[in-house]
Amino acid sequence: MGNVVKVAHPGPSPDVPGAPGTVAATSLRQMDAAWLHRARWRWRGALLWPTFAVAVFVDGAIARFRPFVGDSESFGGGVLAGMVLNLLGVLLLSRLLGAVVHRWRTDMPGQVARNYGGTLVVVLISAGLLGAGELRHAAIVRDQRVLDDAIVRAEAFIGDRAPAEFRVNAYHTDTFTIQAGVIYRTCVPSRYRPRYYCVIVKPQLPLAQSVVPAGGEPNALFAQGLN
Repeated sequence: MGNVVKVAHPGPSPDVPGAPGTVAATSLRQMDAAWLHRARWRWRGALLWPTFAVAVFVDGAIARFRPFVGDSESFGGGVLAGMVLNLLGVLLLSRLLGAVVHRWRTDMPGQVARNYGGTLVVVLISAGLLGAGELRHAAIVRDQRVLDDAIVRAEAFIGDRAPAEFRVNAYHTDTFTIQAGVIYRTCVPSRYRPRYYCVIVKPQLPLAQSVVPAGGEPNALFAQGLN
């Protein structure tokens, strides 16, 4: 009887392409790569709400130092205004700008693109408030210079032409703005009695024609009549 030789047939090597172990490892690597890719985009896109939080405080500072409404505004008022404007901007414009971003970057997930769009809206709103504040500040400074000039003209006129009981108080003026940059009313009290000497000042006119007497009604009563 001849000898029987048994030959062992090894199983598929994990290093051989197509082997079950190799397929599983490849699938895991692909899943890891896809997860990392999504995580990277999500991390890059997680800018909206941190930017929103910073922007509302920036808007408060803008309102305090460069008021975009009126002559002055509080920090809290600016924060509230910025919060409302930013929320409305994100709700109304983030999808539109996100679509623009997604068209520009087709590899970017839609949700991330919308996040980018919302972040851009928040930044643009703060930039717009700053621009409006700068323009408003320039107008405030200009009006203040005109007001200062009007007061100087009133003091000079009163100190030169008013009766003696008012001339001594020529530098204790009370000025009411009728129309900013155009018309002002300045009054001084009498030295001896509760009386006032008032003038109308129009700074845009030549110096000799810019100040005229305007009766003795104090500005507090005059303002009530206008209201």
